[in-house]
Amino acid sequence: MEPVSLQDFVCALDPASLPRVLRVCSGVYFQGSIYEISGNECCLSTGDLIKVTQVCLQRVVCENPGTGQTIEIAPTFRGHFSPLTGPQSYGTLNELLSAATQHSKKLPICFMSTHRITTEARVVPEDQPLLLEAVEIYHGANCARCVLDTEAQQFVLHLPLSQKGPFWEWEPGAPRPLLQALQDAALKDLLFTCPTLPWHSLILRPQYEVQAIMHMRRTTVKIPSTLEVDVEDVTASSQHIHFIQPLLLSEALAQGGPFPLTTEILEVPEGPPIFLSPWVASLQKGQRLCIHGLASPPWRVLVSTKGRKAPRHFMVSGAYQGKLRRRPREFLTAYDLLSALRPGQPLRVVATKDYEGDGVESPGFTSLAVGDRLEVLRSGQAHGAEGRDIDVLVCQRLSDQAGEEEEDYEQVDEDQILLPLYCSSSFVEEMNDGRRYSLEDLTTQFSLPCEVKVVVKDSSHPADPLPSFPGLRLEEKIMEPFLVVSLDSNPAMCFEIPPRWLDLTVVEAKGRPGRPARPLPIATVQELADAFYYSLRRLPAFESQLPPPRPPKSEGLRGQKKQTSKGKGSQSSQVLELQQCPRLLKPRMKTLPQSAKNSSDTYSKVSAHKKGLRATKSNTKAPGRQKRTGVPCGLGWEKENYNTEKLLTRFWIRSASRVHCLEFRLLTSYISLGSPLISQSLCCTME
Repeated sequence: MEPVSLQDFVCALDPASLPRVLRVCSGVYFQGSIYEISGNECCLSTGDLIKVTQVCLQRVVCENPGTGQTIEIAPTFRGHFSPLTGPQSYGTLNELLSAATQHSKKLPICFMSTHRITTEARVVPEDQPLLLEAVEIYHGANCARCVLDTEAQQFVLHLPLSQKGPFWEWEPGAPRPLLQALQDAALKDLLFTCPTLPWHSLILRPQYEVQAIMHMRRTTVKIPSTLEVDVEDVTASSQHIHFIQPLLLSEALAQGGPFPLTTEILEVPEGPPIFLSPWVASLQKGQRLCIHGLASPPWRVLVSTKGRKAPRHFMVSGAYQGKLRRRPREFLTAYDLLSALRPGQPLRVVATKDYEGDGVESPGFTSLAVGDRLEVLRSGQAHGAEGRDIDVLVCQRLSDQAGEEEEDYEQVDEDQILLPLYCSSSFVEEMNDGRRYSLEDLTTQFSLPCEVKVVVKDSSHPADPLPSFPGLRLEEKIMEPFLVVSLDSNPAMCFEIPPRWLDLTVVEAKGRPGRPARPLPIATVQELADAFYYSLRRLPAFESQLPPPRPPKSEGLRGQKKQTSKGKGSQSSQVLELQQCPRLLKPRMKTLPQSAKNSSDTYSKVSAHKKGLRATKSNTKAPGRQKRTGVPCGLGWEKENYNTEKLLTRFWIRSASRVHCLEFRLLTSYISLGSPLISQSLCCTME
């Protein structure tokens, strides 16, 4: 076959003969883009092989042969086209009119001349359609009144009947739809007439889109038929040629098989690895893989380690067979408690940090001490400072455990208390659950996040790293399809790859592996890189979560800013008052308790009044009976000095002036050494 233009080849192509293999004889390069424009191929090199699989009609350009004007119509155009055929030629216009009279044809008659016609008005080009409307006398001679269509307007020409030709009469054939007019090879390069269009005659120029396969092109190539390239049909001599078509793992997943599928890696995505597993180093160009199919189940759990070292992150498959035991959860704020609250699941916690809630910023809120037991009930709102409503957490204060029977408490804490969501007291969950759960049961019965300890490792995964950690935090459950893949060189190394995040480019290799005789050992635990883990936590499902509320601005800071604006004179007067403070302590020592033991009783009354906690009785105990306290062990402090120091610390924090910081620290050190005189003096100052 001789080389022809791509447009001519496609117009003469029979769709039933596809596919056809073409060789590019004259390449083309479009400067606008090296690869493609609007999804169409625009650069072909000489010698490229193209396997045409489908031809689609995109549009049809209708051209006026006289004026060169064009109109684009869609393939769904509903008009009918009649071909203009000329079975016989005539020497003069008189012969043309005589033949029309003999065949009882009515005017007007469409004809054309194969030679150029020169008249007084203008020159008529050859092969220009003319419309003969009537015969009339013009300048005393019988002339044919003809109409010529041009791009600007229509011209009326008077041609003598003796005008020599040859002339061809165009007879309209049977009307037919657009697609039939284009598919009939006998009507190629003929003029058509269509009553729907404004011209008497027109030329149909179809434009096609050629879909083809090329070497090392992952997707189907789309080539416009109007591309200026010459091709040659080499189908007969190219039966042995195999076109290598790359494939992405995501495309193999979307196709759904057939599995197992033997492939070879052509390209690995650039960038740092997302998994820290040993099989990642084997994913290189040229490595043969066997894709066994879709992993089951499709869900995974993100896990972080708990401990003093930097946390490590894992992705655990739903097929994990290890056994887990629940651990108490830790919460830093009341907002975290509200997030963990689930309907029908009671949540009881113990405070591990003191919280003062009787300040100006949060009037009416309850204070907490270390060891307070709470049951979280619901969320609510309370009237806060400056007339604004504050989101709060409604809790029920619980009595102490039954084991502490030696302490007598007044049962006055069974009322509901309010905690602002920004409450920064730490909490630990109160639970007593020693059962062993599978990963599926744990994620079904309890909400995430959840803290666990692996007590039995996965028997199918000998290198299971999870039991070596003292605690794990199950962060969230994600749904993502994975493919089960093994190395052709090492079939025992079987792992799961997520095509969404690790989309390898592969090519189908020869040979099809057989079905394994026994289930493949799949690594159910994969360690994640930190960057990839945090990118997973930024998924759209978590972007909608609101941040925790911010606490209000402290009034003490505002007062400190006002004091800073004062002059140095006021600062010197404050220092002078501090130096004179010991003189004012002496007259008031008579009204204070005379021993450190009585001062500790005063502290227990003040703390019960301020914080709304349980009021304790006197510290006087029977001989041989010792009460547990929260005093740090091994420091040699006594209970009285410890209570005084705690009272002193709170008084120092609430002090409007910060210039007493050094003095109070020095006094605190004396208290630790057991100085009752300084303790009494400080109580005088506090009153």
